[in-house]
Amino acid sequence: MADKEKKVCDSPSSHDQSKQEEDLMALYGSDSGWVEARTHCDHLDILSSDLTHIPTPDTPCNRCHHPAENWLCLSCKDVLCSRFINKHMLDHYRQHHHCLALSYSDLSVWCFSCDAYLDAQVMPPLRPVYETAYILKFGEAPPFRTIECLQLGDGSSSGN
Repeated sequence: MADKEKKVCDSPSSHDQSKQEEDLMALYGSDSGWVEARTHCDHLDILSSDLTHIPTPDTPCNRCHHPAENWLCLSCKDVLCSRFINKHMLDHYRQHHHCLALSYSDLSVWCFSCDAYLDAQVMPPLRPVYETAYILKFGEAPPFRTIECLQLGDGSSSGN
């Protein structure tokens, strides 16, 4: 944590300092279920060569035709439902080993092989599909995340 985040008062007791650290951990997500997306994945070589032409976010599951909670396979561009519906994207991964998928619900990218979310906004191979899906979903380009925003998450920004 940055020094200025730790120094909330001049001489905190150990109890106060512990409480402050707990509050900061809650703020940064440990108590809220916040998941830090990875900025590296060894499976990007399986991406489709054209991720700027994708099905629209309202596309139903190709198997069960469920209209919501659908994911886009980033290898073959199939649209399949989540593990909370009929698990068709999970089945697709198990059958075809297409491990990368974009959620049309929140535009997150999941790697089944890494068992982790990926930060599509900062990973150059994923940025085009994220931007295209965002435009299709919201009708405008996504906001640009600055370096300062990225540094706040890793504690590398400098204080005054």
